[in-house]
Amino acid sequence: MNYVLYAVPFFFLLIGLELLADRWRGMRSYRLADAVSSLSTGVLSQATGLLTKAVGLLTYTFAWQQLALFELSADSLLVWLLAFVFYDFCYYWNHRLGHERNVLWAAHAVHHQSEDYNLSTALRQTSTGFVFGWLFYLPMAVAGVPPLVFLTVAALNLLYQFWVHTRHIPKLGWFEWLFITPSNHRVHHAQNPVYMDRNYGGVFIVWDRMFATFQEELDDEPVIFGVTTPLASWNPLWANLQVYAGLWRDARRAASWWDRLRIWFMPTGWRPADVAARYPQEKPDLSRFRQFEVTLGRGAQLYALLQFVCYLLAGVWLLARGDSLAVGGVLLACLWLGLGLSSIGLWLENRAGAVRLECLRLGLNLPAFWLAEVLGLLSMDLAAWCGLAVYSLASLLAMWLARSRGSATAALAPPV
Repeated sequence: MNYVLYAVPFFFLLIGLELLADRWRGMRSYRLADAVSSLSTGVLSQATGLLTKAVGLLTYTFAWQQLALFELSADSLLVWLLAFVFYDFCYYWNHRLGHERNVLWAAHAVHHQSEDYNLSTALRQTSTGFVFGWLFYLPMAVAGVPPLVFLTVAALNLLYQFWVHTRHIPKLGWFEWLFITPSNHRVHHAQNPVYMDRNYGGVFIVWDRMFATFQEELDDEPVIFGVTTPLASWNPLWANLQVYAGLWRDARRAASWWDRLRIWFMPTGWRPADVAARYPQEKPDLSRFRQFEVTLGRGAQLYALLQFVCYLLAGVWLLARGDSLAVGGVLLACLWLGLGLSSIGLWLENRAGAVRLECLRLGLNLPAFWLAEVLGLLSMDLAAWCGLAVYSLASLLAMWLARSRGSATAALAPPV
């Protein structure tokens, strides 16, 4: 059972309630471009996860079949409870090392790039975490936890973490001592030096208290969300590649082959001495911190929002149908989603080439869906083809109107 799929309506219901709470309390937790960017990485993560989940599942099942020390029954409530706690313990170390080693941070950084903190941030997930993430849960297989139990407690752990991504819930008294809460998870998303690299648990905060990585949210130190090397982009593909690109660039610049190799596995932020000397990086001054923002007219924002909703619905459809589709079909869908979501991101950044990329995206809709039908992935009648053509043409017209109105508004605006 895909628990995330069934949770999607509840995710968006709660996001709607949080928006109402923002309005009621006079807060501004959401910015359109940031929320669309976070949700885009989530859609992309779920889509690519259909291709990559076999890595973790097959290795876990093989280890369970060949290396299990005990025969644990999936019919035992005690096994389920112990597995739930065991999973969170493994998650703690996966999460902690994801902050402490360069290559692992390259995958996990996606979740921290948002400079807002709201329920959409919870859905901001990596598409590359599968590469090493499976290693941390093999102890559960060796202990004999059945794959069904493992998959279920993993999903429950992930779903629990959704509600803690909010600024609207204060400290919760005794609950803070045992469980991850919005307060102690806000600390985890901070870039303030006093807060950085703390509070790694998924459900339980006790691991952080045990291993000296706990930090309470302080009344006199407001949290500043984001990462110390800002993403400064709304593109979900670049969000997944930014840190890898930086590591690759430093590896190429290094004179020593040993440095080129070990940079990937060194503590987060480590750089070869010769590279750091030639290409120094300034430490951020949080007293001058400003959120990344791009000025965009209302029409252009509305256009981006409506286009994103189409891709969101397509992503949900893919999530529902993914297990019944061939690998080629899922790959084609991921490429289509990746192009579309990246194009929307560049549009929100008001890039010079955004219009050309949008025209390419809309122009590829008919060929992409034709290819999907040829491969037997879709069955479309004449009405569906007409609807797709109308959508593409209407989007082109809406894009032209949004850009024209935005240009006119900019021309009429007084000089600053």
